Amino acid sequence: MASDLETLLEMGFDKAKAELAVKKSGGLQGALEWLEAHQDKSYEEIVATSAESAHSEDDPNAEPEALKPGEEAHSLVCNECGKKFRSQAQAEFHASKTQHVDFAESTEEIAPLTEEEKKARLEELRQKLAEKRAGMSDQDKIDKKRNEEIRRKSTKETQDIKEDLKKKEQLKEAAAKRKDKQDEIDAKARIKAKIAADKEERRLRAEKEKAEREGRAAPVAAQPMPAPTEAGPVESKPASAYTEARLRLQTSAGNLQKTFPVTTTLFEIAAAVTQETGTEVQSFTQNFPKKVFDAVDFGATLKELGLVPSASLIVK
Repeated sequence: MASDLETLLEMGFDKAKAELAVKKSGGLQGALEWLEAHQDKSYEEIVATSAESAHSEDDPNAEPEALKPGEEAHSLVCNECGKKFRSQAQAEFHASKTQHVDFAESTEEIAPLTEEEKKARLEELRQKLAEKRAGMSDQDKIDKKRNEEIRRKSTKETQDIKEDLKKKEQLKEAAAKRKDKQDEIDAKARIKAKIAADKEERRLRAEKEKAEREGRAAPVAAQPMPAPTEAGPVESKPASAYTEARLRLQTSAGNLQKTFPVTTTLFEIAAAVTQETGTEVQSFTQNFPKKVFDAVDFGATLKELGLVPSASLIVK
């Protein structure tokens, strides 16, 4: 037959509290009552309370209440709530739990529990323990779910920030590459112009020297072409003079005719197309001259890409 301590351990009680319960009550019935009365306290709190009670009992000024002549105390009763206790330990723990301080000795003897009552009390305690553990498990699930939602939200926000920074960095790098390319083109144009001017100067100098040797007049340097008269053909307007560009955008949803400022970037054009058609834009293609503008070019303006004053683009 299992001991009282083994029975309590099988029910799931903490070993330290179970040993203390058996020691305080001296039997399974009292141990169950003691554990029920102190189920919300930790072992350390119970030990501290017991130490304070022992200190009070050692106080020489404390005097127990005297019994009436001919009466023998069989139990203790709480005058504040009327609950009866079989032992001094049970009354002390009731006082520590409820803060009741008014107790008295009683001649009424509390009958011990029957086997059926013990089993019922054991089953009741098992159910309370199961309910308490189930409640803790449900709360753990709720806390875990909340923590997971917080983690997912934090991860998504961090990822969005990283993607935004990456996109800005790509646009910055693309703008820097375009600037370097344009600077290179301008430098080459200046070199070509310088070479052409030097060549023309040498040619004129050679012809002048030849004319002097032959005794004829020196050739006159070519004059710039005169501006066209009112009756002559009208010179076309240079692309740099336009402030707007007309675009014909061929999308899977149909053709769009749009007019944008020449300072508008392809990134903004793509955003406008996405907003109107709901389609994510990956690139623009120009048939003549054949060019493909992808994400690297999205940071450039219509003017920089030579799409002024008008252009036809295929959206992909």
